[in-house]
Amino acid sequence: MDSDSLPILPTSVVGSYAYPGWLLTALEQIEQDKYGATDIREVYDDAVSIAILDQERAGIDIVSDGEMRRWYFVQSFTKRMTGIVEEPPLRKTGLYGYDSPSRYRAVERVTFPRGLGIVEEYKFTRTHTRRPIKVTCPGPLTMTIHVRPGSAYKNRLELCWQLTEVINAELRALVSEGARFIQLDEPSFAIVPGELDEWVRLYNACVEGVEAKHALHICFGNLASRPRGKRSYGWMFPALNDVKADQLVLEFANREMRESDIWRRFDGEKELGAGVVDIKSFYVETAEDVAERTRELLQYVPGEKLHLNPDCGFFQLPRWISCLKLKALVKGARLVRGENREMRESDIWRRFDGEKELGAGVVDIKSFYVETAEDVAERTRELLQYVPGEKLHLNPDCGFFQLPRWISYLKLKALVKGARLVRGEWSD
Repeated sequence: MDSDSLPILPTSVVGSYAYPGWLLTALEQIEQDKYGATDIREVYDDAVSIAILDQERAGIDIVSDGEMRRWYFVQSFTKRMTGIVEEPPLRKTGLYGYDSPSRYRAVERVTFPRGLGIVEEYKFTRTHTRRPIKVTCPGPLTMTIHVRPGSAYKNRLELCWQLTEVINAELRALVSEGARFIQLDEPSFAIVPGELDEWVRLYNACVEGVEAKHALHICFGNLASRPRGKRSYGWMFPALNDVKADQLVLEFANREMRESDIWRRFDGEKELGAGVVDIKSFYVETAEDVAERTRELLQYVPGEKLHLNPDCGFFQLPRWISCLKLKALVKGARLVRGENREMRESDIWRRFDGEKELGAGVVDIKSFYVETAEDVAERTRELLQYVPGEKLHLNPDCGFFQLPRWISYLKLKALVKGARLVRGEWSD
C-alpha cells in the first residue's frame, strides 16, 4: 500500500461491518436449506458490496470487506476445520454471552483443507473498490478460543502453534494476490490467561516472511457490545514492542480516552491505529467529538504516526448507526486536518542545501477558515525549530485565485500580524 497517497490522519475500519437487516433474514433461510449455491453466493457478494459502498460514501480512506462472509468475526472458521467435534454449549438460557457459543473439542490434528477463505474474500474485494484495502484475519489465539485441545494436543498452546502455519500460508497467498495491508485480530491477548511473551511469538510466527504492512488489533472483546478482558493496555508493554507489526490498533473511545498517552511506550517505528469512535454505544458521535479525541491523541502521537478508526468492528450495531458513525469519523478527521495539517514535513528544510531559503506556506488557501495572527505565529514558531530565521520567508500555501476577495484580505492581514508577533518575540 502506498502510504504517500493517503492524507495525514488516514481513516479506516477495524474489520467487521454492520449486517443489513435483510442479510439476517437470508441467513435464516440458508440455514433452512431454502437457498441454492448461486443464491448464497449472491447474498454474500451483495452484502460485501454494501459494506464497501457505505465506507466509500462516508469517505473512509482504507476500506475492508466488512467481514460479511463471517459470523461473529471468528465463529464461522470452525466450519473449515477438520478433526473437531461439537460439544454442548455451556449455557443455553438467558442473554447471549461469552459462555453461549458452541464449543468444540479436537479429536485429531486439526486441518483446514480449503484454507481460511480469506484469499477468496480479498479477490472479490479488490475488484469492487479502488481504495486501499485492509485485509483482516483472526490470530491463532482467537481462532481457537472455542476449540479445546482434547486428546489430540498436549495443551492449547500446541494447537495455536499449529495454526500459525495455517495462518502464515494464508497471508503469503494473500500477498501473492496483491494484498498490501494485513491486520491480525487478537482480542484474546487481553482475554486468555497465559504468557504475553508467548502470544507475541505466536503473532510473529504468523507474519514471518509475509511482505506487507502489518497491523495487530487488540481490544477487550465485543460480544453483544460487552468487553471480556480487563480494559487496560499498560501491562502489555514493553512486550508489545516486540511484535513484528507496523501498527497497533487499540480502543480508546469506549474507555473515555483512557491511556491516550500509551504511544509513549511504543517503539519509535510503530503507528497507532486509535479507536476514536465507540462501537459499544448507540450514542452517535459528532464530528467535533471525533476531532476532540484526535486532538488529545496528537498531544502524544506524531500526526504521521496516527491512523483513526473505530474501537472495534461494527458487527454488533445496526447499519444506520454504523453509517452515521463512519461519517462522523471522516468529518472529525477532516476537521483536524483542516486546522493546520499538523504542519506535515515542517522539518523539510533539513534536506535543503545550506544556501537555499524556504518560502513556507503558513496560510491555508484551500480553506474558508480565516487564520488568526496566533495561528500564523504558531506555525512559524514550529518552522523556526528547523529553519534559521534569516532563511525563512512567510507566504500562503498557494495563490488566492480560488477564494473570495474578502477572505483573501483577512488571511493576508493574519499573515502579516502573525509575522509581526514572531518578529516581536525575536526582538525581545
